[in-house]
Amino acid sequence: MAEAIYDVLIVGGGPVGLFLGCLLARRGLSFRVLERRSSPGQHSRAIGIHPPALEAFRAVGLTGPLLAAGLTITRGMVTGEDGPLGELGFGTASADFPFILSLPQRDTEEVLRRRLAELAPGTFCAGVDVLALRETADCLHVTARENGRPLELRARFVIGADGWRSRVREALGLPFPGHLYPDKYLMGDFPDTTPLGQTALVSLTGGGVVESFPLPGQHGSELGRRWVVHTGEQLLEDASAQELTAMIEERTGLHVPAAECRMLSAFEVRRHRAPGMVRGRAVLIGDAAHVVSPIGGQGMNLGWLDAAALAPLLQESLEGRRVNWPRFEGRRLRSAAMATRQAELNMAAGRPVGARAQRWRERLIGRVLLSPTAAPLLAKAFTMRWL
Repeated sequence: MAEAIYDVLIVGGGPVGLFLGCLLARRGLSFRVLERRSSPGQHSRAIGIHPPALEAFRAVGLTGPLLAAGLTITRGMVTGEDGPLGELGFGTASADFPFILSLPQRDTEEVLRRRLAELAPGTFCAGVDVLALRETADCLHVTARENGRPLELRARFVIGADGWRSRVREALGLPFPGHLYPDKYLMGDFPDTTPLGQTALVSLTGGGVVESFPLPGQHGSELGRRWVVHTGEQLLEDASAQELTAMIEERTGLHVPAAECRMLSAFEVRRHRAPGMVRGRAVLIGDAAHVVSPIGGQGMNLGWLDAAALAPLLQESLEGRRVNWPRFEGRRLRSAAMATRQAELNMAAGRPVGARAQRWRERLIGRVLLSPTAAPLLAKAFTMRWL
């Protein structure tokens, strides 16, 4: 890497950092994306790409490749103990993208990396571990290791897009208050043996919610389906695929072939939010700034929209124009707070309950979903139109 002062150094080469890199390339800025991992991650917790993100991707030519790789989810079905409670279509959520796009995060990152390489070859730097930041009058000095070797870099701005354990946030000395929720989940990916097609399923049962989302086929394989089961307050890290499929069948009556499990993971849900996103020449975006529930891809989509809002401000500041950074912080943190509240409502609606509370919950959900007034509002909420 050259000794020049870059316009921007992006720390974190996940979906948010890659998208910001594409945006900066389109604007002609000099930058590097510094990724700690030496090879792409294979775990794919987030799978949902929402209409606001698809609209933002148009600016850098990403929408088409993502649509080609993914599978559109056009509606959601909600069931209770004894059958369907209602359906929610996403047709009113967006004129151009009336759906949620399902694509595992590893495949989303692959599309983003390819596009970044087309727009700005050589800007993605794997195996770079950022250790410290030091700000001077005209730039930030970054101390790092590249594949174990010392590395010193300088940039006008450093962007922390390096996840909830952000090294950039730690270097800035910013607290990250928050907490774990009691809710625990077990999820797995399997071939789709249901008749649901492009429909998502939310099964509200007394034992806890079961959620299911269609997945695109990989390399000519059949379509898949992700299953997420609420396991109460137990994190079942050692659970088997057979245990997951038994819970699915017990709560929904649907058989899932345990022997064909493609991925299995237990996870917990947390919330965190930094007191601010901008400190001098450093800016936090995505999970480095705010953590919400991973279900539905909310955190990933929030991070993309952080990047879309940030890119023009970086260019304006580098051109010597005045930027209202507090307004940027306020708007993006308000969106994160709204996502957090929605996630909390969703989790509360899916917790295990007794028989009486379950009957009340089913009546309430059925009435809301069947209401012509509420349905369009729910569709906008679930597709993150409020962002």
